[in-house]
Formats: sequence, structure tokens, C-alpha cells
Amino acid sequence: MKDIENLFDLSGKVAVVTGGGDGIGKGCCRILAAAGASVMVSDLSLEKAQATAEEIKAEGGKASAVGCNVLDDNDLTALVDNAVKTYGTVNILVNNVGLGGGGRENPFKIDKAYVERIYAINVFAPWQLCKLVAPYMEQSGYGSIINITSMSSLNNEANMAIYGSSKAALNHLASNLAYDYGPMGIRINSVGPGATHTNALASVLTPEMEERMLVHTPIKRLGEVADIARAVLFFASPASSWISGQVLMVNGGGVQTLD
Repeated sequence: MKDIENLFDLSGKVAVVTGGGDGIGKGCCRILAAAGASVMVSDLSLEKAQATAEEIKAEGGKASAVGCNVLDDNDLTALVDNAVKTYGTVNILVNNVGLGGGGRENPFKIDKAYVERIYAINVFAPWQLCKLVAPYMEQSGYGSIINITSMSSLNNEANMAIYGSSKAALNHLASNLAYDYGPMGIRINSVGPGATHTNALASVLTPEMEERMLVHTPIKRLGEVADIARAVLFFASPASSWISGQVLMVNGGGVQTLD
């Protein structure tokens, strides 16, 4: 196939990524830029967003940075407005920001405020951003939304009920919005990372924990940021032009549980 490279070519496309200052979000920004997209990098830390944008530009890509607190509706609106003002439209949205989990959600020690905060970040913010970018995607004739979910959306574990259920809600949100957005020419899919080497994981991971995780992982290693970013590129690109409403778990073929 002579046009194989075109399947992953994002030249002329504009991507917005939340939580792009570090980890999986940063990896997504870099791979989308490498594929030719202009990337609006957003992060709660403007400095981290700027660092990612500068790294992309040093690699020959196009990127700008903006600070964004996804709990603030005004920030969400400003994020999209900035992307449109800078690059003319929005074609790709990666809802990467998430919070919770880590086995720290003892149901008898968390309160309603915690639950509301997790759902506000993991479900409401992505929903709101989808709504904000949809008109631009429809107008441009190209739209792909990718939500970063989690294997916790499918697993059953202790002290993970709120995070896991919020990510399950995010999965179901996407599968239903696919029906609403499909006629507008917009695809929406989800990528669910397994245990992936990031700074966040490094802060808690021990060699013993990793060994226990690999017992349930057919491909005998934990994930790398690049593994998740490549799945995001697939959904962002024309290669997945007839795929919507799906959840792709990128987890080495198993589950990285500790038991």
C-alpha cells in the first residue's frame, strides 16, 4: 500500500491534550506532534506545559502551552478558545487528566466531597470539553476524541470503587456519545492504560510489586508511555476512520493486580 504513511499523517490537524506536562499526557503530545499535528499542550502547571511545548518545538514540531484547571469551566473554555485562536480549529482532543485510585479509597474513610471531585475531574471535565470542541470538529470535517481511561474501569479491587466507577462511567460516556457525535463526523474512543512506567507509578512501585503484577501479565513487562501514546495516535489518525465508541485496553494482555 503506497499510502500507508498517510494513515497516520496528522499534518494540518490541531490537537488539544489535557495533562500534557508529564507522563502519558506528555507522550501523547509528542507523538501527535511527530505525526504532524499542531498541539495545544495544557496542564495545571503552566511551566510543565511550556516545557513539553518547548521540547516538541526543539524536535521540529508545532506546539503551544496553556495552563488549565479542568475543574474550572472558564479554564476549559479558555483552553479551546486558545487552540482555535492559535491554530484555527480543533480536530483532536485527548482527555488525559484523571485523579484517584491507587488503592487509597477506603469506603469508610472518604466523603462525598472526595467522590464529587473525582467524578468532576474524570467524567464531567471530559464531557464538557467534548461539547466545547465538537462544533469546531464538525466544521473542519475531521474530529477524533480520545479519553484516557483505566484498566480499573473493568477490574474489581478493594479501595478503588470511586476511581474505578468513574473510569467505567467515562467508558460508557464515550460509547454513547459515539451515537451523538457520529453524524457530525466525530469519532470518540477510549484508551485504557495498564500499569505504565511514569513518575507517578515510580513513586510507589517496588521490585516486589512489579514482580507480582507481572504474574498476571502475558507480555512480561510493564507498560511504557510510548505504548499508550501509540494507541492514542491510532485513534487520532485516519487509520481508525471507521472506529468509534470503543475501549482499547493497553495492558500487556492481562491485568496488573497485586494478588
